[in-house]
Amino acid sequence: MKMYRRVVLLLSLSVFSAMSLADGAVSHAILSTTGFGQVVAKPDMAEFTVAIQAQRSQAKTAKQAVDKIVTQFVAALDEQGIKRADIASGNLRLAPQYQYEKDKKPELSGYQASRHITVSVYQLDKLNQYLDIALKSGINRVDGIQLKTQNEAKYKQQARQAAIEDAKQKAKDLAKGFDTQLLGIRSIHYRGDMTAPVGAKVMMMKSRTSDQSYQDQSMLIRDQVDVVYKIKQ
Repeated sequence: MKMYRRVVLLLSLSVFSAMSLADGAVSHAILSTTGFGQVVAKPDMAEFTVAIQAQRSQAKTAKQAVDKIVTQFVAALDEQGIKRADIASGNLRLAPQYQYEKDKKPELSGYQASRHITVSVYQLDKLNQYLDIALKSGINRVDGIQLKTQNEAKYKQQARQAAIEDAKQKAKDLAKGFDTQLLGIRSIHYRGDMTAPVGAKVMMMKSRTSDQSYQDQSMLIRDQVDVVYKIKQ
């Protein structure tokens, strides 16, 4: 009989504990808010990527044509004081080219060789000059120009702090507006930083105008954080 009572008591305590845990899991209402932060920065450097392509009847000659342009371009940049560490050259790609005619099998017409080169520029006032050098070297396409800042980590931190403060202020305003109280943070979801350079371009070299300026352009560095608060019911 004593053993039976002991088992019943243990089962009762277990059920009570489970009910208490279940009640505790839903004891607080929640308030969700999203904080946004944004910092405007003036770029002090840029990266531009050019594409070199050549099509020839033989793979070897297509490669040689591309290599010649790459060598001329890199040598010209070297004369302007660009460090080799600031020039990143992609791998050579060779692709067969075919002619397609109706009711006929595709015929091999030659090979296309291509490479990409990315150049880091730390003097924005010389960016147009470097693009002109690319044109003179035989490059006819710029895949993109991205404005950057060397102090990006500092601006990201500022944007992140602004997002945190924005989330806090929104939560306070909402709690006050609905006559409740914040009881603490339940969860935080960090979205990560988002950098949006203003002025990134994709263009053909022949369409570039000599008076294009990158000195007065800016870039936006954004951050975002989601916060869930526990509130008084």
